[in-house]
Amino acid sequence: MANETIGKTITVAVLLCFVCSVLVSTAAVKLRPRQERNKALFTKTNILKAGGLLEEGKSIDALFENIEVKYVNLETGEYDDSVDPATYDAREAVTKPDLSRAIPAEDDIANIKRMVKTAEVYLVNKDGELETIIIPVYGKGLWSTMYAFLAIEKDGNTVKGYSFYDHGETPGLGGEIDNPVWQAKWEGKKLFNQEGALSITVLKGEVNKDRPEAIHQVDGLAGATLTNNGVRNLMHFWLGDNGFGKYLRKFRNQGVDNG
Repeated sequence: MANETIGKTITVAVLLCFVCSVLVSTAAVKLRPRQERNKALFTKTNILKAGGLLEEGKSIDALFENIEVKYVNLETGEYDDSVDPATYDAREAVTKPDLSRAIPAEDDIANIKRMVKTAEVYLVNKDGELETIIIPVYGKGLWSTMYAFLAIEKDGNTVKGYSFYDHGETPGLGGEIDNPVWQAKWEGKKLFNQEGALSITVLKGEVNKDRPEAIHQVDGLAGATLTNNGVRNLMHFWLGDNGFGKYLRKFRNQGVDNG
């Protein structure tokens, strides 16, 4: 009993904590490359999913070879070739004052507070020609920030696919934004009308397909009004002039019918 002093107990506890911290740190360092690899594969998978490019039996990296990653200065709508894809992470960049900016409250319809100055776009090329533009979009829903990739035809107007991949919305209600059946309802929808005005929206209820404006409308999720509003708002933010609006306008101005 004499050996069981408070001092010895504290010493053993400190040594145990030290050993455990070393083991955890070592494991974290060794696993980091694998974690980064898995993160990159997850991102690529969802980009391919949005573009309708996933193929069973083919590797993600192989399928991604036809996708060119470029960076857009959102203020000008021009490409920025100074960005290093190997080191740039948009989610980290948005926290850095030199790489992001605060959004005025009256413009922040997506409720995200800050946005990057330069954003990535993913260009799908086929036989040397642009086929699809895939952009990252995100904004607040009821409970969470919802992240997605939006695939747009080369006309800069027609939705090819939409893939939400990260959110914390209510399962069975707002959480249905990641349901492939609902996501498929976006395919073929027109983002802008013939006058170039941003017209895509999410209804409260079902779309009346007999009405001409149906081409700009998507069925709302039942019992998820705030999530529906969040999806509409994030779309209008990122497709507007604060987001990719200036960039996409160039594609629509190439003489392609807006529908």
